Amino acid sequence: MKMTSAYANKMLKKLTEDKDFYRMKETQSYLYTATLEEEPVIPEYDYMDVASKIEAIDEKICKIKHAINLANVTSKITVDDEIMSVDTILVRMAQLNKRKMVLDDMRKRQPKTRLNNAYNSIKKTVVEYMYINYDLDLVKAEYERIDAKIAKMQMELDKYNQTVEFDVEI
Repeated sequence: MKMTSAYANKMLKKLTEDKDFYRMKETQSYLYTATLEEEPVIPEYDYMDVASKIEAIDEKICKIKHAINLANVTSKITVDDEIMSVDTILVRMAQLNKRKMVLDDMRKRQPKTRLNNAYNSIKKTVVEYMYINYDLDLVKAEYERIDAKIAKMQMELDKYNQTVEFDVEI
């Protein structure tokens, strides 16, 4: 069966919901409580039926995830002038997002900040300042560059996920 990554992920979500349904059904049915003085109300439960349905869902999930992983390793996407596999783009985007968070913190800092700690003000009469040790404009420019690169990667990845089909053996 041919499918896109977007469709495969929708199928995975549906399969996970189905599996959760059978797990909940099992959890609510494999035990029951009754007193000795009453006729027990025994929930309808067939272990083999539920277990086989969960196993069939797990097999489909494995096959779909394997096909996605295989496609991610072998499919190439061009971002600007760089050609990368989908899995490399995913790793690189995660790295860039972490770096972007650091740069976001750095770009929001003032060149000089007064340290105003109540404990310090009681013991010390000298005011302390914290200074940045970097070029603020350079950090802001680097933040914008990385943000733009992540956006380009995400747009190419979105296009790939919606349009490129791969085989899934279900």
